[in-house]
Amino acid sequence: MSATVLKNISEIRRFFHRNDDPVYFISATNFNLLGLDEWVKNFKYICYIDCYGGKHPNVFCPSEQPHAEFQSIEDINNYLLQHKEVIDFIKRRGGKPKFVFLMFDEETERLSKELGADVWFPKAKLRTKMDNKIETVRIGNKAGVPSVPNVLAEVKSYENLRATCEKAGIGHDLVLQSAFGDSGHTTFFIKSEADFRRHEHEIIGEGEIKIMKRIDCRGSAIEACATKEGTIVGPLMTELVGFKDLTPYRGGWCGNEILSTAFPPKVRQKARELTFKFGEQLRKEGYRGYFELDFLIDKKTGDLWLGELNPRITGASSMTNHAAFAHADAPLFLFHLLEFSKKKFELDTSELNNRWANPDMIDSWSQMVIKHTDDNVDICTASPETGIYKMLEDGRVVFDRFDYHRRAVESENEAFFLRILQPGDYRYEGADIGILVTRGRSMTKAFQLNERAKKWIHGIKRTVDGKPLAVAEAGPALADPAFKIL
Repeated sequence: MSATVLKNISEIRRFFHRNDDPVYFISATNFNLLGLDEWVKNFKYICYIDCYGGKHPNVFCPSEQPHAEFQSIEDINNYLLQHKEVIDFIKRRGGKPKFVFLMFDEETERLSKELGADVWFPKAKLRTKMDNKIETVRIGNKAGVPSVPNVLAEVKSYENLRATCEKAGIGHDLVLQSAFGDSGHTTFFIKSEADFRRHEHEIIGEGEIKIMKRIDCRGSAIEACATKEGTIVGPLMTELVGFKDLTPYRGGWCGNEILSTAFPPKVRQKARELTFKFGEQLRKEGYRGYFELDFLIDKKTGDLWLGELNPRITGASSMTNHAAFAHADAPLFLFHLLEFSKKKFELDTSELNNRWANPDMIDSWSQMVIKHTDDNVDICTASPETGIYKMLEDGRVVFDRFDYHRRAVESENEAFFLRILQPGDYRYEGADIGILVTRGRSMTKAFQLNERAKKWIHGIKRTVDGKPLAVAEAGPALADPAFKIL
């Protein structure tokens, strides 16, 4: 690599255009970093699920070998890193490999070291610490980024919970979150003793719990990257949460929208300022690179409250890295790679942040993560393949052509669908069927699914089919709840 210092966006783009080091995104699917291979030479995806039927030139999926039931994305990655076909693929391509993951643990780090690879993320131990919702509150407090009025305490009984809340002055209409969890799996809405009894086995004995006053709010998400030159902040996105058409989990994330007018200008600017402050605090904590914050926006007052931190890429990363500003300058994740590349660079992050705050830099897109929402288990016999779909005038949704670029969607009557559920897979409550990406909004101004979105969801779901399990078949011993893979 050249010893020169990269001094502007053009030079950074050229640096990655000529990159010689093999960089791999290893995960269940390539969804989170979709399209990054077109910005970084020698960038490949190693995936467990082939969403493209072998048609994507930069996705490598080894043949499946017997393995223990996966309990997490980390399990999938550790399985892939021990797969002979993966090892042979990496060695055959040569060079000093660099790995990036959606999720990883100490075992992943050990396996990466065995392969002579560098993991281009902060250490798993630090990421786990940052990911702890209790720790997030404390980091936010240090950064001046407030959380919803809360108290952090261990809960030993319902009576103990009431006493704790009375002392903290946050009332008894509550939202409880344990330290780790996602998509609403460990978020509990408690207003009465009956509510508490339903979830007490998931609350008592879990150590410190985040106990929040329940507010009427909208969810939002924003991604950023902490670099040595300062924190770079992406746009504020809406969140689709808990829609029964999409997810069986109340409070569960099920998509995002990106649009310049998603929230009032003051709210968008405040979110950017708070995210910058949080990123600067993360740097002081020793964390660097990509991260995402959820903000809860009070419907009545417009106040912003810190929801949670994801110290990694997320299910919203595809939206961030394909927005208009990313095509005009560079995807946010490119700055993450730059930060870990050891390449010297100088960057005016204030100038970049100001430019990305311009509404003209944001176009309007939506993504919906479609899960199987029925409480049953069967075998999938048919699922829509990846590609571009059209909605006909009568509302039917039909496959039009194969593509792996979401930008190939020409109008709001077209959509890009990424298949996750494959024929032959178990179809169970919470199983990901796939991701649908459309131009324009999927929600109304009141943040409810709009009619067009409902037609798209129905159109995709009606093409999914399954057959009952054989009578003698016990069915999969699925984790409860099954983990998400995005």
